[in-house]
Amino acid sequence: MTKLATTDSTAGPRLVDWAAHGVSLFISAVFLDSLRFKFANAPKTQLIFGELDRWAAGRGAPGLFAPTGLFSQYVIGVAELVASILLIAAIFIPRLRFLRPLGALLGLAVMSGAVGFHLFTPLGINVDGDGGALFYTACATWLGAFGLLVLRGSERRDLMRRLGLLFGPSGR
Repeated sequence: MTKLATTDSTAGPRLVDWAAHGVSLFISAVFLDSLRFKFANAPKTQLIFGELDRWAAGRGAPGLFAPTGLFSQYVIGVAELVASILLIAAIFIPRLRFLRPLGALLGLAVMSGAVGFHLFTPLGINVDGDGGALFYTACATWLGAFGLLVLRGSERRDLMRRLGLLFGPSGR
């Protein structure tokens, strides 16, 4: 009998832990790989953020996606870096597992923006002839972050408990 076929009651939770680690690594790999393009101001990054900035300017928000804008490639890159650090820390430092939902939430926020901008701006799904690769990767990353938030309820509750202790009434 193989290990997976046993009735070991810990096999289920271990499988869920490994799945959460795998999804965390996937999200982190996507985010960390994109940093070289964002921080080096690569031509495709210029194209994407330039298109988004032109779109925003047409709606009265010029500079929103410019290099010094609120949603510049650098701001988004830092958010992706922080999310990656939180997700990776949850894998390798077990006492920091409560931070995984925070990394997933940050990743979900960034990818919600990415998916939304692909769908509802002139950026579109097929960016610079990539066949939708950026869009589909954003969708997969969004699903992974959402899945972590849903499936890792104990970590989410632990984070909320700790935040309650930090920001809640002092009890005086």
